[in-house]
Amino acid sequence: MDLSIVIVNWNTREMLRDCLQSVFDTLSNLKAEVFVVDNASEDGSQDMVRESFPQVKLICNTDNRGFAAANNQALALASGRYVLLLNSDTLVHGDVLSASCAFMDGRPEVGVMGCRVLNRDGTLQITGSGYPSLLNLSLMTTGLWKLKNVPFFDRYQMQTWDRRTEREIDVVSGCYMVVRKTAMDEVGLLDEDFFFYGEETDWCRRFADAGWKLVLSPVGEITHFGGGSVKKLNHKRDVMLTEGTVRLHRKHGGVLGGAACWTMLAGFNLSRSVFWTLASLTGGERAKERASHFRRVVAASPDTWPSASQ
Repeated sequence: MDLSIVIVNWNTREMLRDCLQSVFDTLSNLKAEVFVVDNASEDGSQDMVRESFPQVKLICNTDNRGFAAANNQALALASGRYVLLLNSDTLVHGDVLSASCAFMDGRPEVGVMGCRVLNRDGTLQITGSGYPSLLNLSLMTTGLWKLKNVPFFDRYQMQTWDRRTEREIDVVSGCYMVVRKTAMDEVGLLDEDFFFYGEETDWCRRFADAGWKLVLSPVGEITHFGGGSVKKLNHKRDVMLTEGTVRLHRKHGGVLGGAACWTMLAGFNLSRSVFWTLASLTGGERAKERASHFRRVVAASPDTWPSASQ
């Protein structure tokens, strides 16, 4: 088996249908297996997969187990030389699947790779980044990352890089992440303490710590629509993102590292709440919506400190 493709789904039936069709249309001569792990969707996703894609290995959960745990269910069963984590809100184009496998065949030192990712309108989507260290987070929360003419300030998201050249990176996006099976067997599966954010960053950190290279290579392209399951989370998305990032720092930087990260992000969310609340006094509906959004995020700040010790 060349490739095991793992797609986690939660209430994205039509996007999932299109994603699966694009996968099967582009497999070419690859020997592949496709897993869909459904986290208790209520939109008919499971029936759609059974009826339209009977060749898919469908795993149905009775509750939402989160991204890491759901992926692990399929990863534990994967038999491919490579495994691909693929978001349900993506479309696979051309020969990117076979080209990714060929790239990994020729680069035995690479444990994880990603490809070029496009937005709905065909523009570049910024994927692949540096590690979200406290320094890099400070560049993001202070807005210094917007000064793209200063290379140091662009070190985290690398927005001036058009992703048309190969580059070693710290974090490969989980929307399209090809992992060498032997490397995964060495490093282990995703950490299930992470529910929805931070798990692939933690995984990438562990691959790097084990000596594997992580690369973004323009071997092909996918479209990542974004939103998908996340659209249903509202302010909870930012709460979960904050919790995942704090958990990451607590795991790899200890209690002090986690506390520093929590303080930085709590301060950022508070500043956004104050800004949009003031703007809403004279602004329109958008300002009022943003003010309400960030007030809810701030109110949930105590919940963003990880409950499980690392």
